[in-house]
Amino acid sequence: MTESINAGTNNTIVLEADKLTKRYEDGVLALDELSFTIKSSEIYAMLGANGAGKTTTINLFLNFIEPTSGEARVMGIVTHKEPLLAKEKLAFVSENVMLYQNFTAIQNLDYFAKLGGKKNYTRDDYRNVLLRVGLQEEAHNKRLKGFSKGMRQKCGIAIAILKDAPAILLDEPTSGLDPKAGYEFIQLLDNLRSEGKSILMSTHDIFRAREIADTVGIMNQGKLVMQAGRDELTDKDLEQLYMKYMAGHMEAAA
Repeated sequence: MTESINAGTNNTIVLEADKLTKRYEDGVLALDELSFTIKSSEIYAMLGANGAGKTTTINLFLNFIEPTSGEARVMGIVTHKEPLLAKEKLAFVSENVMLYQNFTAIQNLDYFAKLGGKKNYTRDDYRNVLLRVGLQEEAHNKRLKGFSKGMRQKCGIAIAILKDAPAILLDEPTSGLDPKAGYEFIQLLDNLRSEGKSILMSTHDIFRAREIADTVGIMNQGKLVMQAGRDELTDKDLEQLYMKYMAGHMEAAA
């Protein structure tokens, strides 16, 4: 059973999981009747160990896989029934950003922006968004094959911003970022929230989740076992809750 404390006052629901369930062909139940909502201008951080169901949830919203039952909705659009329409409302940044290694940062932004139907951006637009995500100007015209993981991550986030979708999905977005870049990224998320974006973020970083998220959910074995608003939790509370549920996960696995 999920412990629940409601967060947020904006009534526009952008992302919604409604009894979302995924059982794979080998019988593994990856997601078990997951339900939550994310409203406009809200950030939802989903915590959990590997295999808890976080990435499966994101993949269902993106229609990379189809649910066994239940629905994932974006602006009321059921993702597995109208996948192309739903994807127009979504931007996505994976943990391992897949971009063209022989393209420069500017060239990657230009290619993916045009692929998404955004054909009016200028070189200055690309430069400004790369600076916004913290990529230094001297790297803008360098090929990505020489970039660190954190630098590629910044390019992926820049592409998501250029899509200008109402919802952004982030899978381990602070992975590969140094402390300074991690702090800058949190500030960027705060800015995106102020612009009305709805953000679903899967992460292992409980302290950054506590710092930026309006709502924090803990996943365990495909279930949402705890959900609370940021104001209801201190860093210590969240750490203790996380360890409590992870201890239960390890006992069940044993």
